[in-house]
Amino acid sequence: MRDKVLLFINGEAPKTFPNPDHYDLIACTDGAFHYLKRIGFPLDKLDFISGDFDSHSGSDENIYQEKFIHTPDQNHTDFYKALDIIIEKGGKNVDVYGGSGGEQDHFLGNLTVAYAFKDKLKVKFYDEFSEYYFIPKNFIIKGIKDKMVSLYPFPAAEKITTKGLNWPLDNGSLNITSRIGTRNFAVEDEVSITYEKGDLLIFIGKNYL
Repeated sequence: MRDKVLLFINGEAPKTFPNPDHYDLIACTDGAFHYLKRIGFPLDKLDFISGDFDSHSGSDENIYQEKFIHTPDQNHTDFYKALDIIIEKGGKNVDVYGGSGGEQDHFLGNLTVAYAFKDKLKVKFYDEFSEYYFIPKNFIIKGIKDKMVSLYPFPAAEKITTKGLNWPLDNGSLNITSRIGTRNFAVEDEVSITYEKGDLLIFIGKNYL
């Protein structure tokens, strides 16, 4: 089983990278392949590259062609199709780079894809500002004192209680049309969040103060 997965998708190219040796499986969509090649990521570390490959040509594409998985289905995004492949290969925890930046409809679309897979995979996004992901209804995170914490309902969450945040919730509700929980910050090393109904995204940013 290849439990821990690193996936690059076609958003803004990351400026920093995690250690690829910490992952069981490394993959990218075909759009991300271009920026990985440009910034010197070791392409031999890739286990597969998925997409329709309409824009591919050149020596690197020929060298790594055996790693290509052709996914021409236009009913789903390349990100969606890559997650499908990861499930087939036994992946469980997916760290995603390149999910934000550029055209914002892509960013919203990527969140929607992660939501569709939230019961099958643990998908975490990373960019230059924060990490963000859907959280279960009983959630604890440690080591984030003084960091920005935003809670974003998708599209609503009810009976939310938080501990360790500067502005706590006590059996409160968030809704995308009325009240969201952005720009809070952790005042304790450990933050706990519980809620009873709906779905929540958490964004954990750089130090707030």
